[in-house]
Amino acid sequence: MQFGVMIEGQEGLNWERWRHFAALVEGLGYESLWRSDHFFSLMGRPQRDSLETWIALTDLATHTTRLRFGPLVCSMTFRHPALLARMAAGVDALSGGRLVLGLGAGWNVPEHEAFGIPFPPLGKRMDDLDAGVRAITALFSGEPVTLDQPRFPLKDAIVRPMAAQRPRPPILIGGGGERRTLRLVARYADEWNAVNLQPEAYLAKRAVLEQHCAAEGRDPATIRRSMMCAFVIGRDQAEVERRGAALQEAVPPLAAVAPGDLLATLRSRGWLVGTVAEVREQLQALAAAGVERVMLQHHNQSDDAVLELIAQEIAPALA
Repeated sequence: MQFGVMIEGQEGLNWERWRHFAALVEGLGYESLWRSDHFFSLMGRPQRDSLETWIALTDLATHTTRLRFGPLVCSMTFRHPALLARMAAGVDALSGGRLVLGLGAGWNVPEHEAFGIPFPPLGKRMDDLDAGVRAITALFSGEPVTLDQPRFPLKDAIVRPMAAQRPRPPILIGGGGERRTLRLVARYADEWNAVNLQPEAYLAKRAVLEQHCAAEGRDPATIRRSMMCAFVIGRDQAEVERRGAALQEAVPPLAAVAPGDLLATLRSRGWLVGTVAEVREQLQALAAAGVERVMLQHHNQSDDAVLELIAQEIAPALA
């Protein structure tokens, strides 16, 4: 199992903090660094800084040397896929071929309303994701592309310079919708990303994905499997409880949970919760279920020590 760190870029991320995370995560030996794609705080704190996703990824491409990185995930509602393909190709080239392009259908209504971005019904958003991934995949060829489809048609469109990776940067599709999302994973994705699932729930989703792969004539082994996991981890129970209390400050919605109920509530939501030994067991169960990469959703951006703890005492045991 490989480990990456995922930062919620809309929850107070500024340039100093972003570059700090880049150096810290790379220096600690993590495999990858990810960030969300949102325009403002999802936690009721509109005054928090929110770095634009692709500007931040461009900066990351030139301030790191080893980390793989990408958005987790870009909403297809935010940018025309031709523009997204151009940006992704450029960032991948700048980084020497380290980008993973994470894509999704979009879900957060308030930021669409705030910025005047249309928010179609779910079925239409899934249709747009399908058409958008088709367009992006075709444009990564570096050759003129004509694509006759109702949404996002292309006529002799070309993206140059090309991405560094061949035939293209890996495409990650996030989500667990069994009827449409997992079918699109089977059809297009190099990586499927789930969020905060217990092993039993994950195995059930994986079985559905394998059914879609069979229908698409795709070997499911060709799809990398990852999961974004929020966490509360400590060396002992007292440290776990201290970190839980700090999270209630960093994540305002958690303040409504009674302190005595917090850890059990987070466990029920699929978070990694417990001491080092307990979290190792949770991760081993996910690895046995087939998860190959974990993106640790680092909510408390002021707590570097927990990333050091994971890098030193948990990740080596799962390598």
